[in-house]
Amino acid sequence: MASDDPTPERREIPERREITVRRAPKYVPFLILGGLVGIAVAAVVAYALPGNATYDPGTVFGFFMVLCGAGGVILGAIAALILDRLSVRRARQGVVEAVPEAGPEAGPPLPDAEQPGRGTDEHPAPGHRQDNGNEPGLRS
Repeated sequence: MASDDPTPERREIPERREITVRRAPKYVPFLILGGLVGIAVAAVVAYALPGNATYDPGTVFGFFMVLCGAGGVILGAIAALILDRLSVRRARQGVVEAVPEAGPEAGPPLPDAEQPGRGTDEHPAPGHRQDNGNEPGLRS
């Protein structure tokens, strides 16, 4: 059937979606940092403060490490939750558009230096951000 054959003149309208963009904190670093701060507080309590001579400082450190470490993890989680709620308030709306895949008629891909909007590695094009892999986003 002639109507089923795709023709170059017939172009599909790209799909557009509205998305919400926000910077949310990663919870694991907050939990780890809270636990490390709790362990540091336990070390101060056990070794820097005067204590009872009947208790070994290592035993006191172990006891307070469990308590202060757990408390630090809880406080780190609370801090991450508060920052997450603040990021919801600062969220922005954006529109994304699907880019059709290049077919065989598009020709060979251009090298990186010849792609529009890209410069060389030493001198990137103005306004061009290089992805260092640390920021969240869409990845292929």
